[in-house]
Amino acid sequence: MAILNPQQEFDRLLKTIEQCRNAGLPAVASAKAGDLDMLKLAYDFASEAHKGQVRASGEPYIIHPLATAQKLAEMRLDLTTITAGLLHDVPEDTAFTLEDIKKNFGPEIAKLVEGITKLGKLKYRGMERYAENLRKMFVAMSDDIRVVLIKFADRLHNLKTLDVLPPDKQFRIAKETLEIYAPIADRLAIGQIKGELEDLAFKYVYPVDYKWITGIIPQEYKVKERSLKEIKEKVRKQLHDNNIQIDEISLQGRTKHLYSLYKKLLRPHINRDLSKIYDLIALRLIVPTMTDCYGALGILHSMYRPMPGRIKDYIANPKPNGYQSLHTTVFTDDGEIVEFQIRTREMHDQAEFGIAAHWNFKENGGKITAGNLKWLKELVEWQKQIKDNDQFLQTVKLDVFQNRIFVFTPKGDVIDLPEEATPIDFAYHVHSSLGDKCVGARVNDQLVNLGYQLKSGDIVEIITDKNRKMPNPDWIDMVKTSMARGKIRAAMNKQKK
Repeated sequence: MAILNPQQEFDRLLKTIEQCRNAGLPAVASAKAGDLDMLKLAYDFASEAHKGQVRASGEPYIIHPLATAQKLAEMRLDLTTITAGLLHDVPEDTAFTLEDIKKNFGPEIAKLVEGITKLGKLKYRGMERYAENLRKMFVAMSDDIRVVLIKFADRLHNLKTLDVLPPDKQFRIAKETLEIYAPIADRLAIGQIKGELEDLAFKYVYPVDYKWITGIIPQEYKVKERSLKEIKEKVRKQLHDNNIQIDEISLQGRTKHLYSLYKKLLRPHINRDLSKIYDLIALRLIVPTMTDCYGALGILHSMYRPMPGRIKDYIANPKPNGYQSLHTTVFTDDGEIVEFQIRTREMHDQAEFGIAAHWNFKENGGKITAGNLKWLKELVEWQKQIKDNDQFLQTVKLDVFQNRIFVFTPKGDVIDLPEEATPIDFAYHVHSSLGDKCVGARVNDQLVNLGYQLKSGDIVEIITDKNRKMPNPDWIDMVKTSMARGKIRAAMNKQKK
């Protein structure tokens, strides 16, 4: 492995920041004139602090904080966060202290570095022994979300250099990444980071399956890529002829998201059959406006026959994490099955960078506001009430680390629930009294039993009896969310008293 040059890496960082500034990205464009000077001072400070230190890979230690800062710049974050990334290992690994950082770079940067230092002390020893550490992580996130974004960047570089570590340490770090960090990135809607974290950890946690999937994908990808290039040009011409401007039309291959493909292949109805994966390669269209998105969808359907049940409108009905796009799967003239994703540039940035795409750190100091990350605020409040660590872990596994579905109230409001959630979970999510008075449910205008497992896109109507005061005790074993379980227990305890 070639040893990187620190000065060249810092110059690359400055170049990335300059590109973001020229593109008018708000986090960097709104920075004060002195912020870049502060970053240069931070580089000199960190270089001096880590002087003589070498990583297990043999490269100078300063390369790691530089790589962390580089990733934060690529995530389009503000200069305060990038500077904190450059300094994040100083208090833990050098003779310099947090007080030195505060004195030289101010309280905001020092607070971010302190948050990272605390998270750095959390060592993963399996979910069951991790409860207290997770509590600290969620509190840190709710206090300033930038702390966990720096942690993502730090973790990504560590994963890229795992080869030099002993196998047991490789497995521990990779397992923690799949079980903790990737799901949090997913909940923050940072698709790009989630995919990178998963793919880098995949080969260390499931080496046999990783070898299997990397053996079958490249050839399959090449075959599909050739046929899609022709389709791409046909679509480009047709959109142009219909006066729809294209910002970008690109092939999106699953070679970059091997772990999510692997999880999809494990589903019972797919059973490792690659021919049942229709989005192995998708064609992504980025157009200027929302109107153009729907116009492009109509043109695609006039060119190719859409596959029933595979048209998804995430623009009118965004996913709970904010993801917006139109998805359609079509049969092409030669029998190929192709997925198209259609979105605006703003929607694309949201899909790739999630909260980092539009977070104005300078204005709110990384705080969670009423309109965003409701789930995190609820979790922090909920964990104050849950003293038992086992119960807290169950909450976290369900409310954070499980796949999510989104369903609708009859008025069209979106409710975010874990997979396998029931109408009772839905009712308690809307309001305690709705849950307590629940006697039945309609899903998509059809009566269902209260143990019915909801699916994304379902419209759920709860049938109530105003004379009913208490929930059924048997519901405890039926519900999937900690919120519903907690409210049922609270109502039962109240009745006992």
